[in-house]
Amino acid sequence: MSARRQPVAGWSGGARRAVGSLRTVQPPLGKRWPLALQAGVAISTPVLVGVLTGNESLGLLASSGAFTVLHVGMLPVAERAKVLPMFGLALVLAAALGSSLSSSPVATGIGLAVVSIVTAAAYLAFRVGPPGSLFVTLVYGLAAHVTAPVDGVAHVSPATMVAAMACGCTFAYLVALTPLLKRANRGGARPLGEILPGPSLDRTAREMLARIAIVSLAGTAVAMLAVDPTRAYWVVGAGIAVIGARPGRGVAASRSLHRIVGTIAGAFIYLGIAWIPLPAAAVALVLGALQFTVELIVVRHYALALTVITPLVLILTSAATGTADSLTTVAERVIDTAVGASIAGLTGLLHNRRPSS
Repeated sequence: MSARRQPVAGWSGGARRAVGSLRTVQPPLGKRWPLALQAGVAISTPVLVGVLTGNESLGLLASSGAFTVLHVGMLPVAERAKVLPMFGLALVLAAALGSSLSSSPVATGIGLAVVSIVTAAAYLAFRVGPPGSLFVTLVYGLAAHVTAPVDGVAHVSPATMVAAMACGCTFAYLVALTPLLKRANRGGARPLGEILPGPSLDRTAREMLARIAIVSLAGTAVAMLAVDPTRAYWVVGAGIAVIGARPGRGVAASRSLHRIVGTIAGAFIYLGIAWIPLPAAAVALVLGALQFTVELIVVRHYALALTVITPLVLILTSAATGTADSLTTVAERVIDTAVGASIAGLTGLLHNRRPSS
């Protein structure tokens, strides 16, 4: 009888720890504000330039290039200068592929799964670390979403999408290089092979890749068959974000719960922002402030960070598709997140049971 109760006790104990993690704030890990400031400037400036030049929509598209800055933030700036162009190029290529397949929902879905798995394999093989391949998947999906024809008309052309992303990534790279203005930050960079060692996949990396593959394939299939093909990238992106860079059953359960709770709370914050008739320039400043805040708290409390990430991403995607104040759109995003996060949480069972999990 006790043998039968043990799994139940294990599940209930894991659930209690996951819920308890919502009350836990991790200690700070070094200075985060320089990276946070770079991210805030990189996302808000393209929008401001777009507003000033009468090209607000282009500015919003270009602002997604700020994702470039978020890679390898723990490295010295001289080493970041070597590797960030590769991540910027990956984002531009993802935008190009998503745009080129956007006219076919089936092709877009297949591309989403392939891009997510292949990119994750590369990031894991070269030990890139957080935030992993998430932003490549999101940019692919965003590009496919905004360039998809509506009633036979594409409101954003693939060429425009790719050009805007290339400009945004280039600007973000230049922002990331600003610490090089200080002489002490120059030089001393390791060879590229030491900065990104590999390619190789150890057991943990293979488990993480298997989880991402499951999320990519299952999330795409569920979205296309039971949810909405145009929202598949949000489902898959939510799942990849939950998997993150740390293995473990307990981590999977906690991050899944944090993702869902944080997204729901963030959706209400977004609705409050959307309800206020802000001028376009103010929207740019809001985006910058949100991105700055995210980078300060994401390593300390994941759910709290999601309350800020959610309105930020919703502003970007909603403004690009003209659904800025749609309650239906917000509800859809919460559902998509719950689906993707739940699948990702279950894939945590691929990891061996640990006493701490």
